[in-house]
Amino acid sequence: MHKKILVTGSSGFIGSALTEWLLNRGDFVVGIDNHNDYYDVSLKEARLNRFVKHPHYEHLRMDLADRQGISELFENYKFDCVAHLAAQAGIRYSLINPLAYIDSNISGFAHILEGCRHSQIGHLVYASSSSVYGANEKMPFSARDNVDHPLSLYAASKKSNELMAHAYSHLYNLPTTGLRFFTVYGPWGRPDMALAKFTKAILAGQPIQLYNYGKHRRDFTYIDDIVESIVLSLDRPATPNNLWNGKIPDPCTSRAPWRVYNVGSNSPVELLDYVTLLENSLGRKAIVEMLPIQAGDVPDTYADVRELFEDFGYRPKTTVIEGIKKFTDWYCRYYKV
Repeated sequence: MHKKILVTGSSGFIGSALTEWLLNRGDFVVGIDNHNDYYDVSLKEARLNRFVKHPHYEHLRMDLADRQGISELFENYKFDCVAHLAAQAGIRYSLINPLAYIDSNISGFAHILEGCRHSQIGHLVYASSSSVYGANEKMPFSARDNVDHPLSLYAASKKSNELMAHAYSHLYNLPTTGLRFFTVYGPWGRPDMALAKFTKAILAGQPIQLYNYGKHRRDFTYIDDIVESIVLSLDRPATPNNLWNGKIPDPCTSRAPWRVYNVGSNSPVELLDYVTLLENSLGRKAIVEMLPIQAGDVPDTYADVRELFEDFGYRPKTTVIEGIKKFTDWYCRYYKV
């Protein structure tokens, strides 16, 4: 049975990939996006052009901070479920402009929750982030770990989303699922992300900057694997854990219909090795500038995806070698390199 689904951030990297997937399987999608200029707006328009004329798609240009507009959106459309992917992205930008994260990631998320509550939405799936693990050092990161020490306001806003969602799940019986994405990459990726920045610099013969002297390890996760996790989650609303015990609380489940999952490749790669794979794919050598770790950065990320496998049978399929090759092929086509 085809669904009517709201996708927020539908011109974004993950949102556009999800929208295309849902349309291809026959769902009806309403997408919203504010098309802000945090990065190249023409890339957002190009993503949108892949499906904007699809007969089962409707696009609205609006901002999450528009309380009245979001309220009317839910009143005018009877959505079956919501995939909330819109947010002010970027950890380093949150050091410069923290209030942008309050407006979009906190207030905007509250508006989505209110819309879901008043419209009796069947399931809200929303993007959290691996950044919530903050100062944690035990690897791999488990969804059952404590995440009370974020290292950036971006991370704090994503942790706040999980807490806000739990309150609504508990108070209003709204099924919510938070997905902690680990370093998403692939075709149509954001130009401010490391892979796109490195590719542009290498092709131009310019130096790339490796923070933490290239010793960062990241659980790079290909876009198709991310989208699969969202679709699997959308199709199975969160349910209460009847065995949940407040004396020994499980941080990723609840007596309420609320869940949190890690979504990663379960295979971290050191940044220096990542650059080597990129060099091999481009057939060019990088000029490397080594720098110390930046404020707000997490040294390593490594996802334990056990819960996602147990509940959905999820396994990431794309290796980092395959993923980088798909990205560089797309990059050279799109930018006519």
